[in-house]
Amino acid sequence: MVQKRKVPERKCVVTNEMKPKKELIRVVRNKEGEVFVDPTGKKNGRGAYLTKDLEVIEKAEKTGVLARQLNAEIDSSVYEELKQVVTGAKNE
Repeated sequence: MVQKRKVPERKCVVTNEMKPKKELIRVVRNKEGEVFVDPTGKKNGRGAYLTKDLEVIEKAEKTGVLARQLNAEIDSSVYEELKQVVTGAKNE
């Protein structure tokens, strides 16, 4: 019997749903307090996950949930990058 590998799941900070990591985007705050999108999911720092959905990202931007989760200022460029990742992912 082949053991089925456990799919790593993470919680989206906006919807509070557990989803496979591949369906989420990771945003990281490092020790220097810089916040950036982490497409690989492997960078060091405090991570927060968002569902790859434009509505979710816009909601995160409006509610400031990322800033609370990461305890840092989130630059609008971070949201722009997230939106590009999402819209890009849909077009593939």
